Amino acid sequence: QVQLVESGGGLVQPGGSLRLSCAASGFTFSSYVMTWYRQAPGKERELVALITSAGSSTNYADSVKGRFTISRDNVKKMVYLQMNSLKPEDTAVYYCRADRNIINRRFWGQGTQVTVSS
Repeated sequence: QVQLVESGGGLVQPGGSLRLSCAASGFTFSSYVMTWYRQAPGKERELVALITSAGSSTNYADSVKGRFTISRDNVKKMVYLQMNSLKPEDTAVYYCRADRNIINRRFWGQGTQVTVSS
């Protein structure tokens, strides 16, 4: 059974930090590109950060560059999002996603809420 389970969300003050985790199971994690998305109330889901299957390359939305860092551990089957200098506009539900385009497979997690507020 394929599962992506996010954790680490919560309430944090502006300027604070959070580390999100996504635990994968039920598929060959090391073969999948992993991405973090977020969706704020009333807005479309947007890509936040991406990491290639081996972890050799990353990409970020302009709005989070220099503040967020994506990483992965293919042994533990985990992907992380370190979020620093958080802003109220970072408030959203954060989702992790796994993609393996060559076989047209895509999986989503259930999301974790991040709220940045004083």
